[in-house]
Amino acid sequence: MSSTITNSNAQQTTQSPQDSRERALAEWVSHQIPDTNTPITLRSLGSDAGFRRYFRFDQGQNLLAVDAPPATEDSSQFVAIARFIRDQGVRSPRIIAADTSQGFLLVEDFGDQLLFRVANTHNADSLYQLALDSLLKLHRSTDDPALIPRYDRALLRRELDIFSDWFVSQLLDHTLTADEHALLDSTFTQLENIALAQPQTFVHRDYHSRNLILCNDGGLGVIDFQGALWGGITYDLVSLLRDCYLRWPAPQVKAWALSYRQQAITSKLIDSTISETEFLRWFDWLGLQRHIKVLGIFARLNLRDGKTGYLQDLPLVIRYTLEVAEAYPELRPFADWFKATLLPIAKTHPWYSDYQCAGAHA
Repeated sequence: MSSTITNSNAQQTTQSPQDSRERALAEWVSHQIPDTNTPITLRSLGSDAGFRRYFRFDQGQNLLAVDAPPATEDSSQFVAIARFIRDQGVRSPRIIAADTSQGFLLVEDFGDQLLFRVANTHNADSLYQLALDSLLKLHRSTDDPALIPRYDRALLRRELDIFSDWFVSQLLDHTLTADEHALLDSTFTQLENIALAQPQTFVHRDYHSRNLILCNDGGLGVIDFQGALWGGITYDLVSLLRDCYLRWPAPQVKAWALSYRQQAITSKLIDSTISETEFLRWFDWLGLQRHIKVLGIFARLNLRDGKTGYLQDLPLVIRYTLEVAEAYPELRPFADWFKATLLPIAKTHPWYSDYQCAGAHA
């Protein structure tokens, strides 16, 4: 929900930490805008999956005020990655002003035409080509280990453990047995191996339809990139094409993925000896790692952070998870366990709907 926040002198007997930060942000913004003679009124656009909050205000055309609490958000990294992305020829928001110690930012506003809202069956090919073109530029970037952390085995495992801790144990209230722990360990190790075996490139980490914006000039803006890592080349590709919020027909997804394989070969990002079958295996398995993790993250967003809206997206993520796991003999034990043990519990929850019908392309 949106709320209107002002820096007026409205009397309040108590102030929440958020109220205090909103007032401080409004005051800070007023000092960044020249010739501001009227109080800054911040209009909330809500928050993302992290703890950042976004605001528009009348005095700042095409600008967003961002509250990124330093305790949870690294604004210095945000500024650095924004610059890195722009250096690759990819459109990231211009940073107008930043106070990283307070976690306050003033950035370019790309508008509201999220790919999630504007993509449909008529324009999908052209819009997704824009997204794939930008992704190729990011993948062609030069590694900067001092700036971009490694997507290593330890981090991959920590992400997968979010599934065990938050989706299985806390949301579904299922206690894993020793045999189930062993099954998950074996499955997770296989997924980690595939992630690390493929070429390593820039990974946005949330390259999907809610973080890609069609700008007024027809260009594509990229946001929410501050968690970027250096990891498997298919990670962002599967984030885009097997989007947790928007599903496209499987034949179209395969065609887009193989088209990108050819572009990656032409750009010498992958070797020409990598067959379509092997590339799709990379794509499927790294996508499965992501979707298993997301099941845990969406559960955590609900249980820990009170963001209940993500629960409605769980059935689609379950669908992606089971479609891939059932397609490979090595992953079939995980799929069978999920369907026999977790699915019956999930069906008792109010957020559940038939995963086999979840998601619809525009």
